[in-house]
Amino acid sequence: MREGLLRRMPACAALAVLVSLTTLASCSSVTPGARNAEASHDVGTPISAQDLAVWNIDVAPDGRGLPPGSGDVAGGAHIFAAKCAACHGAQGQGGLGDQLIGGQGTLTSAKPKRTVGSYWPYATTLFDYIRRAMPYNAPESLSADEVYAVSAFLLNQNGIVPANTRLDAASLPRVVMPNRDGFVPDPRPGRL
Repeated sequence: MREGLLRRMPACAALAVLVSLTTLASCSSVTPGARNAEASHDVGTPISAQDLAVWNIDVAPDGRGLPPGSGDVAGGAHIFAAKCAACHGAQGQGGLGDQLIGGQGTLTSAKPKRTVGSYWPYATTLFDYIRRAMPYNAPESLSADEVYAVSAFLLNQNGIVPANTRLDAASLPRVVMPNRDGFVPDPRPGRL
C-alpha cells in the first residue's frame, strides 16, 4: 500500500499545482496577451496628485521640497525644551536619544561623536529628518515653522549659525555644515 501511495504522489502534486495555476489565471480580468508595462493590475485605486503630495515630503540637499514657513533660534529653544529635551537632554547632550550638540573634531578619533555639528553634511537633511521622524513619540507632528525653528536652534548650539538666525526655504540650503566635504557625492546621473 505504501508503494502505491508513493508512486501516485508526484502526479497528485502536479495536479495540485495545475489546479492552483488555473485558478489564479481565472481570477485575472486581463488576458495574458494584453499585459504590458502600462496595463492596470486591477488592484487598488489610482492615487491623485493631491493624495500623493501628503506623502511626498522629502527634502533634497539643495533645498528642493522645503515647505513655506520660517523659524528662529529663540523660538527653536522653546520648542526644543518642550518637545525634544526629554530624549536629547536639556542642552542636546544626549540621553535616551542621541547627542545632538558638540563632537566637532572627533570624527577621526578613536571615539567619534556623530552629531548635527560634527557629522551631518547638509542642514536640509537635518530639517528633513526632524520633519519626518521627530519627536520620536509623535513623528510628523511639528509644523514647518517649528521644524525651521528647531533646526535654527540646533545649528546655533553647534556654532554653525548666529543667535539671531531665522531660517526658511531660501536660507536653510545656504547653511554650510562643517562636515559637508566629508562625504563623497553620488556619481550617478541626476544625483546630488
